[in-house]
Amino acid sequence: MADHCRTLIVDDDADMAFLAVTTIEMANHGLVVAGVASSGAEALQKLPEAFPDVVVLDFRMPDRNGLEVAADILEAKPKQSIVLFSAYLDEFTVAEAERVGVRECVSKDRMRELPDIIRKHCPAA
Repeated sequence: MADHCRTLIVDDDADMAFLAVTTIEMANHGLVVAGVASSGAEALQKLPEAFPDVVVLDFRMPDRNGLEVAADILEAKPKQSIVLFSAYLDEFTVAEAERVGVRECVSKDRMRELPDIIRKHCPAA
């Protein structure tokens, strides 16, 4: 497990993004929120400066869906850890996420588990 793990949160719902940030920061133990983006375009723009170990990516966003954004991120950075974090997970979405290269799909009702999930997908230091 890494000594610290930088995370980029991507969610168009400001309240949900705030809750994710708060959950991660309260868990601490080396977890750092490196940035927050509210759209797929903003996530792609912030990725180089945030330099995240793990991207926590919403599925439903107004500009593009999380799988499209994940595919773009992984094309540029194939080893990037991405967790799809969504209230709208079905078998098709999970299968498509796996095909694209997303590490894990997590329902938003599992918010309390988010720090452990991030740690699990953070590369070793």
